[in-house]
Amino acid sequence: MTMHTEPDRTYDLPLHGAHNPSSTRQGTTPGSFARRADIGGPLAFTSPDTPGMPAPSDRTAWDFLPEGWSIVAAPNHQLGCAGHNKSSIATHIRCVAPAGFTPITQLEHARLGTITPEMRRVAEREGHLSAEQVRDEIAAGRMVIPANRVHLGYRLDPMAIGRASRTKVNANMGASPVSSSTDEEVEKLRWAERWGADTVMDLSTGGDLDATREAIVRNSNVPIGTVPIYSMIIGRKIEDLSESIVLDTLERQAQQGVDYFTIHAGVLHEHLPLIKKRLIGIVSRGGSLLAKWMIVHNRQNLMYTMWEEICDVMRRYDVTFSIGDGLRPGGLADASDAAQFAELVTLGELTERTWRKGVQVMIEGPGHVPFDQIEFNMKLERRLCHGAPFYVLGPLVTDIFPGYDHITSCIGATAAAYHGASMLCYVTPKEHLGLPKRDDVKQGCIAYRIAAHAADVALGIPGTRDRDDELTKARAALNWEKHFELSFDPDTARAYHDEDLDVDTDFCAMCGHDWCSVRISKEIVEFASGKSDEYAWEKPKRSAALTSEQQEILAKRGVLPPEEIHRLASKTKRALGAVEGKASCHSDFVDPETAKTLQQAKLVQLNTAPAHNLPTHDPVI
Repeated sequence: MTMHTEPDRTYDLPLHGAHNPSSTRQGTTPGSFARRADIGGPLAFTSPDTPGMPAPSDRTAWDFLPEGWSIVAAPNHQLGCAGHNKSSIATHIRCVAPAGFTPITQLEHARLGTITPEMRRVAEREGHLSAEQVRDEIAAGRMVIPANRVHLGYRLDPMAIGRASRTKVNANMGASPVSSSTDEEVEKLRWAERWGADTVMDLSTGGDLDATREAIVRNSNVPIGTVPIYSMIIGRKIEDLSESIVLDTLERQAQQGVDYFTIHAGVLHEHLPLIKKRLIGIVSRGGSLLAKWMIVHNRQNLMYTMWEEICDVMRRYDVTFSIGDGLRPGGLADASDAAQFAELVTLGELTERTWRKGVQVMIEGPGHVPFDQIEFNMKLERRLCHGAPFYVLGPLVTDIFPGYDHITSCIGATAAAYHGASMLCYVTPKEHLGLPKRDDVKQGCIAYRIAAHAADVALGIPGTRDRDDELTKARAALNWEKHFELSFDPDTARAYHDEDLDVDTDFCAMCGHDWCSVRISKEIVEFASGKSDEYAWEKPKRSAALTSEQQEILAKRGVLPPEEIHRLASKTKRALGAVEGKASCHSDFVDPETAKTLQQAKLVQLNTAPAHNLPTHDPVI
């Protein structure tokens, strides 16, 4: 027989110079394939552009200063040659404000060269950024710190949203007219914070909205956002909405300490004809309400026409804009259409107007978007809105999985963050179906923490892969306790492990002893696998009884009967079949036959019957 072998080849990987996401540079593979980090420039951390993508804007918040402000060179620096993009020289410039001006917002402080306590805290939390870099990204409009001055007096721990920082996750919640209460919403807030939400939006449309909002703000460590139009129409028809109602509502919520407002000012009267042929019309509550108001009054969107007055209210408290995408697509068939992009152009204009008023701003984005269109959507916003942080819902990449939309959307969210989104709004399994409950909040948060973390690793943000590498070493050493400790959800990891094999030994129930590749690799002297001193462990041990939370995790799975869960929760040496000092299921302490007996008794059996009715005797050759 002639053997064909491929000649030796060298594969050139398409590296673009991004940082290795492991700060300790562990492992055998190269760093990220993303672009080289561009902190202080328009790209920060981003993917290489597919051909045909819109280029970054050559303008930043420095180009949209309030009247009377001027740019000057900082001491011992020059602005650079004529025409040099301001985005790349942010660290070289600062502003001079008119005499008697008192800065209030983080943007105003940054423009004047001040590093606020909130900027220092952000730098501490990010790790890879200095306080000066945080300041300069805010001054350029590419980063925001949603931190209402009132909320800072409570429990708020300042954080940043921007492509130079790690990708953030928002959790939505809120009481509806048919479900939930203030106490339940506060409990969901605490639950969302536990499972990694960086911000929380209170979208309550029922109950005592003021009391719920007040309770959430006072109890939160994370920034709180709202959609104020919901409160504006409680007890009245949308057509009765007026300028005074808008301003009074915004003032009230700002006084309570809300950190960012979603305001759908980009839905214009002239955009409405573009909606007529959509399969699902306008899916944004705020967008649909304002569309009806415009049709009834035959007037332009009042949020758009009174934008500067709204900015004045928000500046007094340093409330950040999250300019709403009222025309986002509600299904794949409506994605990237004329209405969506017409609104995005308007959002770019509103961004410029906001910066001129000294107010921080981020942009909201779609929605339901086919996977192949996500990069274009992210990079079009980067151009039209001059790099203002993009905050996206999902996007969902398919429409046919109700009940699983936390999965369909986190697939799109990973791509969105890799291609430029700064914050991801979670989607729960209840999306499109009802108000999320406690466990739905957990599932949505975890799905989106996965998406955000996966994107940060891919972008090469320094240090983002360190914990992954440490868990890999623990897994290689078969050090179960360290394995669980490093996992994002140790309770679930431990419960699933103990469901099949409640002794920490040198194999798991998936392969069993004889087939465990990790155990075999660890035993091969020539391999480094599993031999890290800091993860070495002396011998197997019986795991502790399951906690009540771990019992609940298994009970919800519906796989184990109650009596088996009880056994795992109250196991004893006798129940384990162990004698003093050792666990009988561990092959390092027993003969191979005993290990096989355990495998047969505890693990899923292999089908050893002859395949396809082939004879069991040796074939004649």
